[in-house]
Amino acid sequence: MSPTLGCYGDPQAKTPHLDAFAKGAIQFGNAFAAAPVCSPSRSCLITGVLPGSLGTHQMRSAFPIPETVHGFPFYLRKAGYFCTNNVKTDYNTESAHRLVEESWDVSSQDAHWRNPARKPGQPFFAVFNDMRTHQSRSMTWPYQVFQERVQSEITSDQVHEPDQMKVPPYYPDTPLLRREVARYYDCVSAMDQQVGRILAELEADGLAEDTIVFFYSDHGSGMPRHKRLLYDTGMKVPLLVKFPKKYQPLALALPGSMDDRLVQFDDFGPTVLHLAGIGLPQGFTGRPFLGPGSEPPRKYVYGTRDRVDEAFDTARSLRDERFLYIRNYLPHLSYSQASVYCDVGEIQAEITRVHRETPESLSSSARSYANASRSWEEFYDCLADPLNEHNLIGSIRSAEQEAALERMRRDFAAERKKVGDLGALPESHMWDWIRKERSCMREIADGKTKHSPDLDAVWAAADLVGLSTPETFGPLLDSQNPAVRYWGIIGLRNAGAISPEWLSRVAERLHDPSSDVRLEAASWLGSFEIYREDSVAALVTALQDPDWWVALRACRGIEQLGKNASTAVGAVRSVYERNVHLPGDGAMFLAFSSSAFLKEMGEPIRPWDFSKEPAAGKP
Repeated sequence: MSPTLGCYGDPQAKTPHLDAFAKGAIQFGNAFAAAPVCSPSRSCLITGVLPGSLGTHQMRSAFPIPETVHGFPFYLRKAGYFCTNNVKTDYNTESAHRLVEESWDVSSQDAHWRNPARKPGQPFFAVFNDMRTHQSRSMTWPYQVFQERVQSEITSDQVHEPDQMKVPPYYPDTPLLRREVARYYDCVSAMDQQVGRILAELEADGLAEDTIVFFYSDHGSGMPRHKRLLYDTGMKVPLLVKFPKKYQPLALALPGSMDDRLVQFDDFGPTVLHLAGIGLPQGFTGRPFLGPGSEPPRKYVYGTRDRVDEAFDTARSLRDERFLYIRNYLPHLSYSQASVYCDVGEIQAEITRVHRETPESLSSSARSYANASRSWEEFYDCLADPLNEHNLIGSIRSAEQEAALERMRRDFAAERKKVGDLGALPESHMWDWIRKERSCMREIADGKTKHSPDLDAVWAAADLVGLSTPETFGPLLDSQNPAVRYWGIIGLRNAGAISPEWLSRVAERLHDPSSDVRLEAASWLGSFEIYREDSVAALVTALQDPDWWVALRACRGIEQLGKNASTAVGAVRSVYERNVHLPGDGAMFLAFSSSAFLKEMGEPIRPWDFSKEPAAGKP
């Protein structure tokens, strides 16, 4: 969820428990997730390392991480704390089982400091994850299911009336949108009740005056243009930290005060250890922001947006206390590109309908979200434009804004290098390195194996996308580095290189040894009749790849080609039937993409119903 609480000044919020809690807490006005979606952000929360640095930036990708990287509660347990996690982990790495085992004494739906395994008087660290504001509840489940499972938990005076709701300007103002905005706020009210319950249990056990309490969410709300996007609506989160009287010297601020320092998720683990008096191990990208001797304030927070479910993307952001800079590396893709989990929600369908039928009725920010492509560069003055509606690139800027843009363009590359961001490497390219070097991507990139990628060269190629002419990208197609060739294809596509000469150069890459390169070429060239047959054939062949991430890229290419790939219906039907009932994230993503293509082609598919997921969400 976003900071949609009464204590943050939201007049539509009905959150009495958190509002009361905030009066005795430090309230952070500039707290940010590491990514605008759950599993990459949660990998950062548990490890204290940014996902782009760790290789956990692609959602549910299961890349390994270094054995030296531990979940930060590991150090609390070593210091004698009893550590519990109430249900959700979702740490986005094949090392997740190790992280769970070493971090938690108990991790389950019943985990609690009251667990009988906790010794009398033993200090504890307890995490509670509440799913009531999850995207499933706020927009994906059928409305009747939301009413039965979430709205039924709150009293009639807590229910939000749709006709009284203020609809954000980046949405069309229709009755359905008002209902869905009200629905989201009902979810927040239901969550607030659960926070009140947990705080009451702390009081009942006589522990409230001995316990420091953090409240935060794991990214912005699950609504369209929030979750999955690098705008403040997707990245900015509520953060309240309450210190009992005996620990006030650690707070460095008065109860009820607002703290506008920049804080990011990789800071949370180091801060908890620092407050507990535990020396910080090496390897964190974050730093403590509470307690005596804490680090100086951040200058920036760095955000990552990559593949989410079946939707591929690469985008990065840099945010200071006032300005937001975003770099989109796949600008030919829409901000609201198709995604089954989102599209099953009525709110997303309504936004798409209005944009298709009456685009002139929408605000510029609403059209920008729903358009088929986006700008390669964005810059926002968050003080004047807190909803990030007005991209100042291409607009008249004040001297102060102009200086900030120049500074953030320059500092963006420096921050990216400091982070050691792996995001310019395509997903299957990373797996090729891991298999070849038999190590994790972080250690490979750091030169701890026999060979390592030239990450600077790959980012240099990616940085050309959107701002160069076709001639710039020609040499990239002949690079010995497959990741550079990949960005050469994308660069040519966004440079509008559609002359016969350029397209024939790209067609040579339909047989490239790198799956990323040939599938990116095929996904583009399939739009041109002269290359359609060969392109679709290349995509269909890759559907059989044993690596789901390769097959998914091929399936997504076919899905995006739509009717231009009509000859692939039989092959995609096989992918769908093979994966729709299989367990595992890869099978689910393949089923998502294949079903979307089949639906567009008028083929029968089974309707998706995400309300049948476990009550506590995916563990």
